[in-house]
Amino acid sequence: MKVKVINQSKHPLPAYQTPLSAGLDLRANLEESVTLSPLERKLIGTGLFIELPEGYEAQIRPRSGLAFKHGLTVLNTPGTVDADYRGEVKVLLVNLSNESFEVKDGERIAQMVIARHEQIHWDEVEVLSDTERGAGGYGSTGKS
Repeated sequence: MKVKVINQSKHPLPAYQTPLSAGLDLRANLEESVTLSPLERKLIGTGLFIELPEGYEAQIRPRSGLAFKHGLTVLNTPGTVDADYRGEVKVLLVNLSNESFEVKDGERIAQMVIARHEQIHWDEVEVLSDTERGAGGYGSTGKS
């Protein structure tokens, strides 16, 4: 699939890091480094503007290495970029660690996964079909 992109950043286009990767790494596009204090959140621009085909979304997800090593994650995971959005792709980062973290220009801060989706039409009814599980949720299936 081809996706139209405008790259206003100083960095190369996002790329898959391995042949079977699902996500493309997004880089911070900053004039100067940004420091995230513990529990602080900031919106970080990428300098990228995309045009997705109808029926697709871009999901913005954390990078596992940053999450594990530094407690840095994407706050609204996964963030969704809709096919009709034409603004800059930005990443809402939050620092969940006890130490400050410096985000540097060009640093890989998140990954973007392009996913197909469907839109639904509601069928309002009075009763839903029965299942073995029923209304059980939040741990109701037990521990095995």
